[in-house]
Amino acid sequence: FCATAATIVSGAMAERTKFRSYLIYTIAITVLVYPIFGCWAWGGLFKGAGWLEARGFMDFAGSTVVHSIGGWAALAGAIALGPRAGRYVGNRITPMPGHNIPLAALGVFILWFGWFGFNTGSTCAIGGGDFAFIAVTTNISAAAGAVGALLCSWVLFKKPDPSFALNGALAGLVAITAGCNVISVPFAALTGLLAGLIVVVSCVLFDKIRVDDPVVAISVHGVCGVWGTLAVGLFGNEVGLVNGGGFTQLGIQAL
Repeated sequence: FCATAATIVSGAMAERTKFRSYLIYTIAITVLVYPIFGCWAWGGLFKGAGWLEARGFMDFAGSTVVHSIGGWAALAGAIALGPRAGRYVGNRITPMPGHNIPLAALGVFILWFGWFGFNTGSTCAIGGGDFAFIAVTTNISAAAGAVGALLCSWVLFKKPDPSFALNGALAGLVAITAGCNVISVPFAALTGLLAGLIVVVSCVLFDKIRVDDPVVAISVHGVCGVWGTLAVGLFGNEVGLVNGGGFTQLGIQAL
């Protein structure tokens, strides 16, 4: 999980980062940033719960602890480095699409498959039924995310965009990571669908403010990590706002 938080950043800084600088940054996030926030949400440094965990904060497998942490570090890196040469010329945004969509799709499907280890593996046990339930919510959210991003890109750009559909699947996976154990299957589908819409809109907005993110890591991991964390307070069984839990859990998740 610590390595995942660190590697998220590499995509947003691609093509304009010295390798030694990336190694220095990686040491900083893995030694300081991730462990500190991890202790806040997933247990005290020595014993007892971290201060967020003690307040009831829920992030089962890391929408915030892993993905959003990496996403916001990616945003900082992209701002500090500036855009790739030729990306923004005057008022024009120059498209720089990936060179191989099938290879990108393979990468996304490998990640999708790996997420069953990421989320279901966080149960630390197969018994009790949670393992299978988490696998289903994880999968349905990813599928819905791909559909949501595909439809949103179709409406905005007048044609379906496979790269957005692929990123939509990842957005759905990131979003369900926090609540995969407490969000029902229908709400998991809704969480993923909305994540697919959010990631497309977020990409457009970051381009408008000239933050160059080649693999949209900021939108997929940072923005959708926030959405997934809030989704627990909206859709979580018993604790979610729409399930009669009131605003308490939503407030804790927002904090």
